[in-house]
Amino acid sequence: MILIKGAKIVDGSGQTIPFLADLLIKNDRISAIGKFPSKKADLVIDGLGLYITPGFIDVNTHSDHHLSLFTHPAQSDFLLQGVTTTFGGVCGASLAPLIAGGLEAIRKWTDTAQININWHSVGELLKILETQKLGVNFGTLVGHSTIRRAMIGEDSRDLNASEMNQFKKLVDDSMKEGAFGFSTGLGYSHTHNTPFAEIKELVRVIAKHGGVYATHLRNDREGLTASVEETVKVAEETGAKVVISHLKPLIGFENDYKKAIELIHQAADIHFDLFPTGESVVPIYTLLPAWARVGNLEIMLSYVRNPETRKRLIDDFSSIRGNEIRISQSIGRDYLVGKTLEEFAANQDLPLPEALVKLMELTGLRSLIIYKNINLDLATHALGRERALIGSGSASLAEAAVLRYKTFKPKRFYDTFPTFLQTAIQRKLFSLAQAIQKITSVPAKKYGLKDRGLVMENKIADLNLISLKSGAVKIEHVLVNGKLAVKDGQLQPVLAGRVLRHASA
Repeated sequence: MILIKGAKIVDGSGQTIPFLADLLIKNDRISAIGKFPSKKADLVIDGLGLYITPGFIDVNTHSDHHLSLFTHPAQSDFLLQGVTTTFGGVCGASLAPLIAGGLEAIRKWTDTAQININWHSVGELLKILETQKLGVNFGTLVGHSTIRRAMIGEDSRDLNASEMNQFKKLVDDSMKEGAFGFSTGLGYSHTHNTPFAEIKELVRVIAKHGGVYATHLRNDREGLTASVEETVKVAEETGAKVVISHLKPLIGFENDYKKAIELIHQAADIHFDLFPTGESVVPIYTLLPAWARVGNLEIMLSYVRNPETRKRLIDDFSSIRGNEIRISQSIGRDYLVGKTLEEFAANQDLPLPEALVKLMELTGLRSLIIYKNINLDLATHALGRERALIGSGSASLAEAAVLRYKTFKPKRFYDTFPTFLQTAIQRKLFSLAQAIQKITSVPAKKYGLKDRGLVMENKIADLNLISLKSGAVKIEHVLVNGKLAVKDGQLQPVLAGRVLRHASA
């Protein structure tokens, strides 16, 4: 039994003014909230000057894509910023179901040879993760590209009737086994030309289970408005709950972004997620112009190597800004990590456009870059909108993995949620109660987590104790399923997370 004494409770509802109380935890549940001056407990936590909140929920994470669910099950980067529940399987790529046992859909993010695969279905994957244990709660969506690539390889053709029926059955089975929904990565080359009819039919399958459809839009630049209109149409024609993944205002396309936000707020049950920073972390091939961003990595790399198309690429990159691109990960080319394109160009004695093409060739298009391409003021304004959710779009990476793969960790990998709260308070985007609601009960309701997202009796004890001094947000203690996972800001040797399954499972 754990007793938290004398903290201010921010319950996650957004409606209740923070109030002073004691909180009693028995096993994995909140058993009582009130005043207990003489109550005995196995552990007493002094909450003086602290706020109790529900554990934060990150709706867009990539620890599955980086395979760090296996290589770093503690998921410390999330826990230390107060995140107790994460969702993966976003952007069209998930770890299951695997028809042929391959992980081609995630090779843009990591070295897929890190682990051995011993599962096929979503159900089998979840059982393995349960056996292994995790530091945070984890739920997954089903990735469109994962299944499509396994079915037809690198072809970008339409599916035939038999393939479509097989696809729908796989999605349906996955939902029954515990998946929370379905995701597409329409901005990536392999599925960019997927027809609307295919998406609609697959989303109908998860809609009947009450699942979420999360989409990385087909175009987030000049075609942003049309891409959002397409997504709204999917929602209207299927009745699915929709989340647009990492909807960020790219520099140069701010007017398109403002129109897109208004379209979302006029539609039913559509949210979007984003993070409170001015940088994207993306595969380097996403910098390629549309005409070269087609097919698989090998096809795109052929454009980089061919003398004629290489010259065309150099011309297209004439306006690139070298100090706004930094290499975050480059497996096998450790010496590149942390360098800006400007530094790489100077080292190679090349103009920036030629240096970028050479970098693409040198890394085989398989590096990740940090790109300063977001209008931070507009992103901050978007955070204050009703339909905004917070998704870090990040992975928790162990320090050993960072050293092994020479990964340069962007701030949002470990500080998204404190930064959001600090921004919300300083910019007066919300009251504290409303800001906490946005990262707790709102996503819990969206994804159907009935026992999480609120500080109430009989709810699961996923809790944070945070301090707010001079506007600074500090995570002091974190409890996951009633176990103390972070104490005085330090990670504890506890793996108390659970594998979550959708209510339809």
